[in-house]
Amino acid sequence: MSGKVGIIGAGQVGAAGAYLLSQTPGVREIVLVDLDHARARSEASDIAHAAAFGGAAQISAGTYADLAGAAVVVVTAGTSLKPGQTRLDLLAANIHVVSSVLERVLAVAPETVLLFATNPVDVMPAVAVRRFGVPPGRAIGTGCALDSARFRDRLARQLGVAPGSVHANVLGEHGDSEVMHWSGAQIAGMPLTRFAELHGHPLPPEARDAIAQEVRTSAYRIKEGKGVSNFGIGGCIARLARAIVNDEHVVFSVSTFMEELLGVQDTCVSLPHVLGARGASRPFLPPLDELEAAALRHSASVLHDAIRAGLEATAEVGRDER
Repeated sequence: MSGKVGIIGAGQVGAAGAYLLSQTPGVREIVLVDLDHARARSEASDIAHAAAFGGAAQISAGTYADLAGAAVVVVTAGTSLKPGQTRLDLLAANIHVVSSVLERVLAVAPETVLLFATNPVDVMPAVAVRRFGVPPGRAIGTGCALDSARFRDRLARQLGVAPGSVHANVLGEHGDSEVMHWSGAQIAGMPLTRFAELHGHPLPPEARDAIAQEVRTSAYRIKEGKGVSNFGIGGCIARLARAIVNDEHVVFSVSTFMEELLGVQDTCVSLPHVLGARGASRPFLPPLDELEAAALRHSASVLHDAIRAGLEATAEVGRDER
């Protein structure tokens, strides 16, 4: 594994990811690529100065040609979420940006693992698979990895334990239809709700609903206050890239393209996957209760429709170019 990571897009998300990657064990080289090369060069210089205090990675601004040999290429380019928008609202604006990026990345790094952070993040892996022939395991959306971290953090604060002691995932769309996997959540080897009762912090249905809503709307609230959500997703990018570069075989809830899930064809939702040097394993569908299964099926259906719209849009562009 080369230890080289490329990042497409030197905006606030790409820069946050690059900075955190510069402090990540196993990452030896970071290449920032942006249409605004001056911006990429300045971000690379600033991050390199910070890395001089302890980071090991070399960071530079480059072109697509400089991505050759990259173990991972992170795609952050595109329009970002604005107040009042949903992630799926960004489909029309970002689908063509990502298609152009993929064409250029795959020309120089055909074996790289693609990690998508551009929204709608659950649609972009499907474009890579269906339009560019990338194997599903090498086209990964950050998906609900960040939502799962938010879920664990919120539960940890509620119950007075460290986030690392909470084992809980968010499944489905990285967006409004995402599903908190309450029935599979555990602390200390026991069901979450049982631990909460024994620890003196019970979680009645209304408390669980409030936590789920807080997790689901976290990005919207952050953007209302500061205009951008960048450090959370930057940390997510760095952690997932580390797992791939170092072949860690750790489990995260990320999104990959699936030909079928719960009766829904051609979808791309977050489920637990094992991440390593070859990308993501096949998805693992955990046991679900009846409500969770119905909610996940709905989420898969929402993304099926978005993927179909996105693929039709890219097909129209292809016909126009011919």
